[in-house]
Amino acid sequence: MDKFIEFEHIVKTFPGQKALDDVSFSIRKGEIHAIIGENGAGKSTLLNILHGVFPATSGEIRIEGKPAKFSNIADAIDFGIAKVHQEIVSIPDMTVAENMFMGKEPGRFGIIDKQKMNADTAELLKRLNCDFRPTDRMGDLSAGQKQMIAIAKALEVNAQVISFDEPTASLSDKEVETLFGIMHELKNAGITILYISHKMNEIFRMCDRSTVLRDGKFIRTIEMDKTTRDEVVQAMVGRDISLFAKRTMPCQKRGSTPVLQVKNLSGGMFKNVSFDLYPGEILGFFGLVGAGRTEVMRAIFGADPRTSGQVFLNGKEIHCKLPNDAIKQGIALISENRKEEGIMPNFNNMDNMALASMEKYMSGFVINSAKKNANAKDKGTQVGLKPNDPEFMTVSLSGGNAQKVILARWMSTDASVMIFDEPTKGIDIGAKSEIYLLMEKMAEKGIAIIMVSSELTEIMGMSDRILVMREGEISGELMKEEFSEERILNYTVEEDV
Repeated sequence: MDKFIEFEHIVKTFPGQKALDDVSFSIRKGEIHAIIGENGAGKSTLLNILHGVFPATSGEIRIEGKPAKFSNIADAIDFGIAKVHQEIVSIPDMTVAENMFMGKEPGRFGIIDKQKMNADTAELLKRLNCDFRPTDRMGDLSAGQKQMIAIAKALEVNAQVISFDEPTASLSDKEVETLFGIMHELKNAGITILYISHKMNEIFRMCDRSTVLRDGKFIRTIEMDKTTRDEVVQAMVGRDISLFAKRTMPCQKRGSTPVLQVKNLSGGMFKNVSFDLYPGEILGFFGLVGAGRTEVMRAIFGADPRTSGQVFLNGKEIHCKLPNDAIKQGIALISENRKEEGIMPNFNNMDNMALASMEKYMSGFVINSAKKNANAKDKGTQVGLKPNDPEFMTVSLSGGNAQKVILARWMSTDASVMIFDEPTKGIDIGAKSEIYLLMEKMAEKGIAIIMVSSELTEIMGMSDRILVMREGEISGELMKEEFSEERILNYTVEEDV
């Protein structure tokens, strides 16, 4: 069926912003169809309308020729439309089955039939070839296993349309392969899959077609076996842009005196980690999932405890037991977990930017809102925030713009060391290039930067020097002239290269 789902002249307007502008295209039954575009292009807004999160301002969605207008998420699920989110919401202390059937537990007269609940869950898990049980504790599962539960929930309601929003962002390579296998099985069963991802290799590997949105407008629908990466990226951004990270400024490393020295640092998942960081340098940290990179950064920042070792800032030993200690010393951490550890969902841009530098906006014991507003406008301009509105709720921004708010927060402090943990995770190609440029501008000012990244192209393109971690230890160091994918990957799996 050429037109299983039809979007007809969809418009969605929020106060001061038109998120979707006359979007029309169709999706075939049983295909894997990507919705792609830069952050803020309107992808999530379109899917939110389809899933009943909020209505379109105007326009119509038809499924199999029939109007599909949903008042809420439950209406969409009843119609057979389900969503697998990037970050799975669950209750860790409950079992898999309890999480699966939360709010709709089988039973009679208020008594839950646990035997049936476990049996139904086991049947769904078997269908997905899962290697865990209905009675397992949810908090003990990996990110990939939790994804399987989200898919199982969609199958439990007999969904005919399932959307995936950045599903591989937190998965290991093995879990990604499992997910892709399940997606192919769903497709073969006639289920239509909508797929949002910023990873070009995934889109070309998994999708039959892709629809490109840009600035809220429909650009084109592309057959993936008849196009190239360059053509897709050109359609997404409307301008020529490199697919990979690339430095536009020379290394700004200044002098031979390190600004940060870490000596024999040990903690829960790492041991004997030592390195120096210089002013104006971008130092890359690479490693496989579980190598301990994030844990090292959190220990330096005081977010996690360390069991031994020393940290020196400008030659003076520091003891950061809490993040606030690190902030006072001039160390900033941009966490990979943007939603839970980055932004305050109930704060606007102005308040999110001020979180780490509140003392600057105090007049005695009173907060000077005018100073906060002025700072937000100034830093918003510097980072290219869209919309640059201090009163705009940060939670309503695209991923790339939310990341810019977090950068603006730390730019509002006097940090001399910036730690970026997966700075472009879940961010589109265009926004990535903007984040890279901001990092370079910080380095140009003499700020020392640590960048933790799982993307080889990013770590090689942006770093002045790379440290590779394996099983909690630094296994290799490479200078710029030594960078190669083979050498870096060898350090992740072998004792010696």
